[in-house]
Amino acid sequence: MADEKQEMEYQEDEDTQNGKFLTFRIGNEEYAIEIRYVMEIMGIQRITDLPDMPDYVKGVINLRGKVIPVIDIRVRFRMEGREYDERTCIIVVDVNQTRIGFIVDSVKDVLDIAPDQIAPPPSVHKGAESRFIQSLGKVGEDVKIILNINKLLFEEELEVLESIAE
Repeated sequence: MADEKQEMEYQEDEDTQNGKFLTFRIGNEEYAIEIRYVMEIMGIQRITDLPDMPDYVKGVINLRGKVIPVIDIRVRFRMEGREYDERTCIIVVDVNQTRIGFIVDSVKDVLDIAPDQIAPPPSVHKGAESRFIQSLGKVGEDVKIILNINKLLFEEELEVLESIAE
């Protein structure tokens, strides 16, 4: 009986998160990720460098005793790096049961985007960068680029970050 109640509460949590997206800015663009992946949002903090990592893996942070690998989304998207400032945030997400921090220029809002306002991305470019885009969300006159957080890292990169997090 208790298991059924827990399962119902979990489903209700899932239902209340459907259609909700955390939006953030990188450069001049606004991106979004499904809110269900977001564990925490924090300001930039001291990051411990790790040797022999891709340039976008900035290192690790200590989050309440847990080691969390941190990647700079700007660098991951092959954009020019920039100094972190008071608006720079780390969005801690759960990717395949591994916590990873995404450094973004700034966090904007949590938005509701109805399923009928979400469209697949255009298929003009099949390069590695386009694999990050899950869909496009129409919000008024704006378009938000909805990222597929499960594809921000290649499998082998995720395995390395999972081993760091353990």
